[in-house]
Amino acid sequence: MDIVEILLMALAIICALLFAYQFVYTLVALFKKLPVYVEKEKCRYAFLVAANNEGEVIAHLINSLNSLNYPKDLYKVFLVADNCTDGTAEAARQAGANVYERFNDEQKGKGYALDYLLGQIKKDYGFEAFDGYIIFDADNLVDPEYLTEMNKMFSNQRRIITSYRASKNFGSNWISATSSIWFMREARFINRAREILGLSCTVSGTGYVVPRDIIIANDGWKFFKLTEDAQLSTETIINGDKIGYCETAIFYDEQPIRFIDSWRQRLRWTRGFYEIVHIYGGKIFKRMITKADFACYDLLMLLTPGYLFVFAIVANLVLWILKAGGDIFAFGQVLVANLVPMIISSYFLFLALALLLVIAEWNKIFCSGIKKIWYSIVFPFFMLTYTPMTIIAIFVKVRWTKIQHSVAVSNEEMQAEGK
Repeated sequence: MDIVEILLMALAIICALLFAYQFVYTLVALFKKLPVYVEKEKCRYAFLVAANNEGEVIAHLINSLNSLNYPKDLYKVFLVADNCTDGTAEAARQAGANVYERFNDEQKGKGYALDYLLGQIKKDYGFEAFDGYIIFDADNLVDPEYLTEMNKMFSNQRRIITSYRASKNFGSNWISATSSIWFMREARFINRAREILGLSCTVSGTGYVVPRDIIIANDGWKFFKLTEDAQLSTETIINGDKIGYCETAIFYDEQPIRFIDSWRQRLRWTRGFYEIVHIYGGKIFKRMITKADFACYDLLMLLTPGYLFVFAIVANLVLWILKAGGDIFAFGQVLVANLVPMIISSYFLFLALALLLVIAEWNKIFCSGIKKIWYSIVFPFFMLTYTPMTIIAIFVKVRWTKIQHSVAVSNEEMQAEGK
């Protein structure tokens, strides 16, 4: 074995070791039980929804929120119709939400909309009127027991808590299904394990509660980056706080059904993670070293896979070129000899992950059994599309773009798909 082969093997081992803890997470999530909480008191909640031209789906979310099995006088639903040109505001009012309208062509994005909405709530009600503020997107649906389950944990801890993100449209096509598998993995195999082990979780997009004291301290909302959820998670963790996970509080998220929408969405997230690393990377690393904080290491592995992947590609290419000794034909042989096994092993790794997750969460996926298995088989191809994306996101400037939501179904209609 020559020095190049040794370096190639060392690189592969290092990359595997960096993420090996997530294998441990999977085992913990499968075989250990979550802590059980008993409700201490009935807390008061404000649901916050930022919507941009969501007239097709918004009524279903509002109806599901108004149908929660929780005292109706202890929560209110607020919606900001953000730069809407359709009937979102009126549809939300008719469904029973407290609606504010915002028009601002300069400050676009969910973070700005939430800050405006909180400003209106402060003026009309005061931040003290509610104990917790729960963030949802217009395309979501909520399980009837969502708030009852969330309150069991929140009434004990009064901290940021995220919930179980299931799929509203798993069976639409392979794009929505494979995207759903990735997010269900985050809930079932990552956040569940973190909660069991007493580590900090992270919030992802929607379906989480923020305690009143954080809203008051920020005088509203201060997270305006491309990935405002990652920014919130990062600031929470580097401040030494923990984000909890309530698995029994379930909501349903709509995933894109067009590849171009999925691509744009994930490109924004990837670029947003790079942005967070640029801003907070030093602070994360410092706390990880000085406080021996594993949550910071875990956070870095969430935010930096793109950079690590690009580094691994470049390093492998350099080593393969050295191994070929400058011979183009020999380089082609080395490339095939190394790349093909990588692709095959990656396929079966992601296939095993998808099958394990789908089997574990079988009853929470609303589509036929055949679709569940088939979409698990194509899941590795979905993950393959991240390869060019991680490279492109380093160099391109990404802006927030509207993803059209059109899966207008009720809880009952969604669950009927699985029968």
